[in-house]
Amino acid sequence: MMPFALRSWVEISLAQIVANFQAVRDLVGPGVEVMPVVKADAYRHGAIEVSRALTREGARWLAVSSVEEGAILRDAGIGCRILVMADFLPAERPALLDYNLTPVVHQLEDIADWNRLAASRGIRPFYHLKIDSGMGRLGTRQSAAEICRAIGDAPHVQLEGLMTHFASSADYASSQTEEQMRAFEAICGELAALGISPDYLHESSSIPVAYGRKAAWKKMVRPGHAIYGYVSPVSNGTEPPRLLEVKPALSWKAAILAVKDIPLGARVGYGGMFRAPGPMKIAVLAAGYADGIPHRLSNRGKVIAGGKAAAILGAVSMDLTTIDITASPHLKVGDPVILLGSENGVSIDAQQMAKTAGTISYSVLCGISARVKRVYL
Repeated sequence: MMPFALRSWVEISLAQIVANFQAVRDLVGPGVEVMPVVKADAYRHGAIEVSRALTREGARWLAVSSVEEGAILRDAGIGCRILVMADFLPAERPALLDYNLTPVVHQLEDIADWNRLAASRGIRPFYHLKIDSGMGRLGTRQSAAEICRAIGDAPHVQLEGLMTHFASSADYASSQTEEQMRAFEAICGELAALGISPDYLHESSSIPVAYGRKAAWKKMVRPGHAIYGYVSPVSNGTEPPRLLEVKPALSWKAAILAVKDIPLGARVGYGGMFRAPGPMKIAVLAAGYADGIPHRLSNRGKVIAGGKAAAILGAVSMDLTTIDITASPHLKVGDPVILLGSENGVSIDAQQMAKTAGTISYSVLCGISARVKRVYL
């Protein structure tokens, strides 16, 4: 296939991803395993390239959401331990063994199914069990005695870890995280009294790491957002000092497709949402909501054009976005415009874009579509 010009692309610094991973590892210390989360194509940073960089740096575990995500990494030659965190469908379970993936089990009856499958293969694979400590999503709420019985009835598989997931770790005005920690500690303690003491207990993602909730680190942490350079803001100023400093690893750019001058009163885009308050110079970018630019940035978002903040004019459409370049009249067709990143002291990151769009930074990053080319620096 012929090479094509880049219309919309992201530039990803693998060195920055490695630096962010190292910052987490330095913070939690050598006694805590750091398991980067590379689900959702590594938050759209590219799971294969990111995983290769992390394992070269010494990551011994990676976390994904599905069996398919784990299989893609194995097919790419990723050899470290891979934990499949979201519930696996019955038809996928043989592939866990085929690809040497470690499942998180969420229901006690699934331990028996995992045991039967392992017995049929003559092997004794590991699994982690998720405890619903108050998130109310995946995970078992059964008693320690019931859990112990299910584990004891499955001699062909090995419980390697107990985990839970916090619902409100960014809300320091809420007691929910402490309540979940107490609930998890209680069930782990009851299981230990019954002789069940797996190698790994884990409950912390990026925020409990970044803000030093050390009692929740246990022997393993699961940073996702922080690996890519973000720590979500926490609420109401009651939080402890932030201990982790990371930087975004991704910038997002789009090429200018057209430049034109419009007169006073000219309408721009679908529905004529924007009307020019005077003569203006505008540019049309080769990216729209099909590329991941939130539609809610219509007539309200900004990009960086020619080193200056430039307003989005009118509606963000499927393939195109129009911006005001009156302050940067030198720009021409083919020039790059920054959607996420920095230039000339002006910055826009995923958290800023998310705030304007009324969403969260995770959604902004994961919303960058597959047709946006990835360029690794």
